[in-house]
Amino acid sequence: MTVTEVREGAYGGKVVAVEPGGAELVPEGERHGRPLSLLWTWTSPNMEFATIFVGVISVLYFEQSFGQAIAAIVVGTGLGSLTHGILSSRGPRTGVPQMVLSRLAFGFRGNALPAGLNAVIAGIGWFAVNSVSGSLALNVLTGMPAWLCLLIIVVVQVGVAFFGHNLVHVFERCVLPLLVVAFVLATVFTFAAATPGAASGNTGGIGGFLLTVGATFGYAAGWNPYATDYTRYLPKSTSARATGIFAGLGVFLSCTILEIVGAASATIATTEENPTAAFTSHLPGWVAALTLLAIAVGAVSANVINVYSGAMSFLALGVELPLNLRRAIVAGVFGVLGFFLALSGLSDAGEKYEAFLLVIAYWIGPWLGVYLTDWWLRRRVPEAELAPLLYDKRYTPWAGAVAMLVAMVVSILLFSNQTLYTGVVPAAFPGVGDLTFEVGFVLAAGLYVVFGRRARAMLTA
Repeated sequence: MTVTEVREGAYGGKVVAVEPGGAELVPEGERHGRPLSLLWTWTSPNMEFATIFVGVISVLYFEQSFGQAIAAIVVGTGLGSLTHGILSSRGPRTGVPQMVLSRLAFGFRGNALPAGLNAVIAGIGWFAVNSVSGSLALNVLTGMPAWLCLLIIVVVQVGVAFFGHNLVHVFERCVLPLLVVAFVLATVFTFAAATPGAASGNTGGIGGFLLTVGATFGYAAGWNPYATDYTRYLPKSTSARATGIFAGLGVFLSCTILEIVGAASATIATTEENPTAAFTSHLPGWVAALTLLAIAVGAVSANVINVYSGAMSFLALGVELPLNLRRAIVAGVFGVLGFFLALSGLSDAGEKYEAFLLVIAYWIGPWLGVYLTDWWLRRRVPEAELAPLLYDKRYTPWAGAVAMLVAMVVSILLFSNQTLYTGVVPAAFPGVGDLTFEVGFVLAAGLYVVFGRRARAMLTA
């Protein structure tokens, strides 16, 4: 009989202490915190230049008018924030990381598909993207060599992630005032200098609108595979509704506001090639300096979460590490790998960012389709009966992984709209944009219902 793995070691509410264990269940005696803390935990990581640049590409790359960009940003971010809140709400009851919960639908081995993708994209991919934007801001602010700025950024963010859950929450709360003040000032001066009418002639149309929706969804939903990583320490009695509302609201408000600011900044003429320098070029000197500092701090804020949850996803693969500090060690390794990837990207920052966001949506859409469908189908099954399945290596249903993989392949082949590959539908009808994540979500959900029918019948027999 499978026994649920419980996290070893004493941790409680300690802040300056390395979180023990790995991806095990958090025992009730170690639970602490309140849902309100999720508001700043999910606001601070989005107060960074990567968020602003999502809005920039909606106008410059996807050729949306300012009004169209706002509408697409609200739709895409709203969808990603809604799913983030829904997923986060499950943390207090289950006490396990998000990618461990994913095993219910995918099984112990099949879960390697979503957990592996998230470990690479979160722990290394997003780490590199944010590290580059943060180091470029620090470079413009201080004049130090770009590589040295990158090293400083990486050391700080890996250090916070190494200590773990409690320090991550405290760090996000402490940096929030600086980030809010800096970006509020930047917002005021950006809208004062912006000329939204300059983008009124953009011809992106419905295709550009759907591309923007996909990119903004990919950005917001990129946090979805981390959701319960930051709610699993809340007491089991914590309100699921409050947990979901504060987590989703933190993502929605921060992403929506800064992406709209980014869209506005794209209408301001500039000769700067460095993206962060271009964004601050119209700001008064002291506001520009404060904003550059906030961009660097915001990059760290985002990456402490990326490194922490990337390590969680890696451990959710079932990798056996005998050390009690296995999560902390994996976080350190991810930081080193991310540093070298970011170092190689300092020379062409900003390029292909839109493709990266869409690719994230390509796999998260089908994963959500399977995960949420499985959750709905098991809605009447007590958590206590499901918990042992999370750590049972013999539990290997095939329906989840197959449904997700088929949905990804079909949706990408038919609807992907990328520079390297254009799907059958947008190739034939260029104005259709990119419907990959929407089709992937619906197809994965439908396939899981069909493929999993026999398995569900056996489970409830």
